[in-house]
Amino acid sequence: MNTSPRNRTVAGCALLVVSLGAGVTACGSGGHPLSGTPYDAADHVSFNTPTGDGEKADPDKPLEVTAEDDGRITDVTAVDAAGRYVAGELSADGGRWHSTSPLAANARYTVHVSTEDEDGAPGRETMAFDTGRPLTKKRLNVTFGPKEGRYGVGQPVTAELSRPVEDKAARAVVERALKVDSTPAVEGAWHWVDDKKLHYRPKEYWPAEATIRVHSNLEGLKIGDRLWGGRAEPIELTTGAKIVAVTDASAHQMTVYKNDEVIKQIPVTTGMPGYDTRNGVKVVLAKEGTVRMTSASIGASDFYDLTVHHSVRVTNSGEYVHAAPWSTGSQGYANVSHGCTGMSTGNAQWFYDTINEGDIVEVVNSAGDTMAPFGNGYGDWNLDWKNWREGSALVGGTKEVPGPQVQARLRPESV
Repeated sequence: MNTSPRNRTVAGCALLVVSLGAGVTACGSGGHPLSGTPYDAADHVSFNTPTGDGEKADPDKPLEVTAEDDGRITDVTAVDAAGRYVAGELSADGGRWHSTSPLAANARYTVHVSTEDEDGAPGRETMAFDTGRPLTKKRLNVTFGPKEGRYGVGQPVTAELSRPVEDKAARAVVERALKVDSTPAVEGAWHWVDDKKLHYRPKEYWPAEATIRVHSNLEGLKIGDRLWGGRAEPIELTTGAKIVAVTDASAHQMTVYKNDEVIKQIPVTTGMPGYDTRNGVKVVLAKEGTVRMTSASIGASDFYDLTVHHSVRVTNSGEYVHAAPWSTGSQGYANVSHGCTGMSTGNAQWFYDTINEGDIVEVVNSAGDTMAPFGNGYGDWNLDWKNWREGSALVGGTKEVPGPQVQARLRPESV
């Protein structure tokens, strides 16, 4: 019988097992090829990185690990000093592994390689190398928003890029490096608003009393031809209670919810025909207090010039929730405003004291158009989750993976 070396070793162990009472076997710890201490695989693998003192690898070139002789590579892990993993691909025969995501420039990498010889015995090799600086000076810096602080559960995270990124592969590098972590964890995704701006939001509103940490792993990464990742200051946000104010324009009533329970109902007036209030979900942009509002600001044909108190802005174009003592007779009965949601001074003061930046103001049953997702404030929630994901360079066009956000992975994800 033609028995392979591995089979002969295992068979020998089986014949030398002593009685159970002895509690040991003749094979000991070294008889089976997988039970011994891993051998030094330094002579069994080679790397395409420089080996001389002071030499640095070119970050424009992929990292390659090659098996020598009759051995094979079983696993490779490459990570830099900042904790950024390099994604890679192992050939089917275990003869070669190469990186599939860019190396960072001016970084220190540690590479752990697992191998096995022709008998199946495991080997290990660890090596380190440095990458050089990129030749180009073009950097892509990132500015996260909003400013650090406490916000409502509807607040999107924003990322402003210093240069436009149009190529889909380059967008994927950028997006993969922009990290948003929340406690408790929720499912979320980035959406490219345009070539220089991204928004991030969860599938549903943020949880109440959550902590959201935003940071970038982009620095030193090659993004595209002659473009490298630059700096970004991390931010930390927290959320308060879940406050949602829903205005039914046809019923002329606002219902305010706190953590999904009704806490107040307010008679209101919204936009009259021709100035209909926009439908949809709007995120509070600012609490501006006393504001001068004029007909010129919206191009109204009938003149007005008013000083308005307890003003809460919900669009860039000038839609507010505010005190409107001149229309108390219509509040709860008719829509007579130029697009804002008006209420009595007492109710407006209560609303102003209750609502916060990032909270939700939703309008339903208006004859107006729906709030645009972008360009007039935060209309992000007016895109359903499927269409939101389509704006991602990473998950757009892919099947949604159910379950919590952090899932076990067979291999580390790049950056």
